Amino acid sequence: MAKGAGFWASCGAWLDRVPLPWLLAIAAWLAVAPLFPEPHLWEKLKMLAAGTLERPIDIFDLLMHATPVVLLAWRLARQASRPKH
Repeated sequence: MAKGAGFWASCGAWLDRVPLPWLLAIAAWLAVAPLFPEPHLWEKLKMLAAGTLERPIDIFDLLMHATPVVLLAWRLARQASRPKH
C-alpha cells in the first residue's frame, strides 16, 4: 500500500484480507439472530424508521447486528469495482 494512502484505503485493504466465507457467515448469522420472535436487526431498523430508537442498548444492538452486513456490502462493492483480468 502506498504511503499516505488514507485511512479508508487501509481499512479497505484490511477488509480484503478477511476471508469472504467468514464475513458472509458472520453477517448472515447476526442479521437473523435471534430468529424468534423477530431478528434484532429488523426490530431495530423498524425502531429507527419510527423514531423510537433512543435507548443506548438499542443503538448498540443496531450497530452490533448491522456492522457485519455493512462490512460485507463494502467488501463486495470493492470486489466488484476491481478491474477484471
